[in-house]
Order: sequence, then C-alpha cells, then structure tokens
Amino acid sequence: MRLGILSDTHDELVRTQVAIAILRHAGADALIHCGDLASPPIVEELAALPSWFVFGNHDSDMVPYLEETATTTGVVCLGWGGVIVVSGHRVGIAHGHLTTDIRRVLADEPEFLLTGHSHIPSDLSEGGVRRINPGAIHRAERFTVALLDLANGKFELIEVPR
Repeated sequence: MRLGILSDTHDELVRTQVAIAILRHAGADALIHCGDLASPPIVEELAALPSWFVFGNHDSDMVPYLEETATTTGVVCLGWGGVIVVSGHRVGIAHGHLTTDIRRVLADEPEFLLTGHSHIPSDLSEGGVRRINPGAIHRAERFTVALLDLANGKFELIEVPR
C-alpha cells in the first residue's frame, strides 16, 4: 500500500488536481491530506482515491462544509486528528499547529505521524515514531507532496510544478 500525502493546499484547486494526478501516476493507492484544505472542492478532488483528511488552522470557518462534502464524496474526515490502520500499520494524522492534537494522536501509539502546517517537508524518527511532513503546495519555497510505501518504508518527496 502506497500513501500519497499532501498538506496545506489552501484552496489551490488546480495545483491540487496536478498534485493528485502526480501521486496517482507515482502509484498512490490512497490519499491523506494533513490539513489546511480551505474549501470543499479540495475534498472533492481527494475522492479520486480512498482518502482521509484532518482540519488545519485555516479550516476553522469551513468545518461544516468540509464535513458535508466528505459525507457526500466518501472521503473520511478525521476532524482535528486521528489514527487509522492501513495495511496493518497505525498511521496518525494531525495538522501540527496544536501540540494538544499531536499529543492526543501520539497517545494512540501510531507507527507513523503525518503532519503539515510548517510548509517544510521532513522525514525523521522521534520516540519510535516516524514523523513525516509532505511540505505544501501553497506559499512554499518549492511545492511538494510525498509518497510513502508502507510495505518497505520507502519515502519519496515529489515536487509539484508551479
């Protein structure tokens, strides 16, 4: 199972469409959005594959609309963070702007913690948890998404054209 990971799309619809097409072409089996979607059309785009998303700090005003779109499209909304089990791996997801959300997700002992918020990509291990940030496709030095192969742990950062 390969997870396409994106974050901080900030209502950049065309760039999100391009990013999802790139992830699908790279072999993503599912998508995870780490927050700051900022509009329902972004949720609609996630429906191209099995998908999950969390809210970010720029989603507060849009929560009811994002939840409604998730319900109508089949995309899974995890609210302000949560843990899912994919191919036997516990994957935690939070936006990363609130330490309370991070602590709550980490309390469920995920193997991976996927976050966004900083707009800076990273892949590091801390306290036995692999922490991954795919970067952003809005207001970033370079626009990036990520692909994580859960079978072998291979992480690939993928640049999205401007």
